[in-house]
Amino acid sequence: MLRTRVITAIFLVIGFLTALYLASDLTWALLSLSVTLIGVWEWSKLIALNTWQMRLMLLIGLAIGLLFIFSPNLSISPFYNVVKLVLMAMASLFWLIVAPFFLWSGIKVNYKWWMAALGLLLLLATWLALVGLHHISPWVLLSVLATVWIADSAAYFAGKRFGRNKLAPSISPGKTWEGVAGAILAVSVYGYILCYSFNLSVWLIVGMALLVVLSVMGDLFESLLKRQAGVKDSSQLLPGHGGVLDRIDGLIPTLVLTFFVYLFSPFCEVISACLSL
Repeated sequence: MLRTRVITAIFLVIGFLTALYLASDLTWALLSLSVTLIGVWEWSKLIALNTWQMRLMLLIGLAIGLLFIFSPNLSISPFYNVVKLVLMAMASLFWLIVAPFFLWSGIKVNYKWWMAALGLLLLLATWLALVGLHHISPWVLLSVLATVWIADSAAYFAGKRFGRNKLAPSISPGKTWEGVAGAILAVSVYGYILCYSFNLSVWLIVGMALLVVLSVMGDLFESLLKRQAGVKDSSQLLPGHGGVLDRIDGLIPTLVLTFFVYLFSPFCEVISACLSL
């Protein structure tokens, strides 16, 4: 099992880094959209959609994705950034306000179409963040991804060594508060190295600690969906790793919030300038 997991991870890392640095913006958008649609398919399975409902959900996701990719060349291009900002804002509000309520209450929503719409919103917003951050710089995107990867690894080892107090035993029994503390500590060190190396504001460390909290929330939310669906993994697509959602659950909220802050910051500057008049 461990050998299979390691081999799969090696292929995933090589493929990802190759695409990240060699693919054009269009190629990256199409490749990441394909992976996102696999996530949509897995989400539709978790909420128990039937075959035609799954196909409809995938078709809607594909249509929206292609519309975003090619909209700059169409007459609707003036609305592109506005719609993108609205989608990112809605997904961000979900993670900041609604998701904590879901996790605290363990509520199960039986309205499949509501959950289908939620899945499309969250996954397409994640895809937009992947495309947007890659366009800014592959290094920027990699630094955000590295934050979550470092947090995951540190949480695992800290939880194994020091874990005593369960974080959410009814959702994910293996996670502990000590693991979360280890993740925040490791990411803080990573943030300090970035600040020191590139002369960045120390507020970056605070923001990265928030990303750790969000990544844990994304992980727990997917675990809640799997527990309610009665499955261990979102699929068996990746040998030893489960499905796409199992690999990106912690990235879904972190990428969205990071890109939303980037999109919203110019508006904050305009508002600040107006208030100073």
